[in-house]
Amino acid sequence: MPQPSGPRFVTVAEVAELMRVSKMTVYRMIHSGEIPAVRVGKSFRVPQSAVQQLIDAGLGDWSATQAGGEVANQ
Repeated sequence: MPQPSGPRFVTVAEVAELMRVSKMTVYRMIHSGEIPAVRVGKSFRVPQSAVQQLIDAGLGDWSATQAGGEVANQ
């Protein structure tokens, strides 16, 4: 019997690799609330969907600037 799939989590190192930033940058994003995370012991785990949303939002900003549109400050 197949089990329902729950949220998938990735490590800080995996997030850093996906986003091509340092682990410290990911930790700063977690602590500022820019990206959600769950603390597991002394480590953090980030929902994979949150990483994808962050990347998609950045790509949306990029495509808007490429089309000559302005990006609103948040």
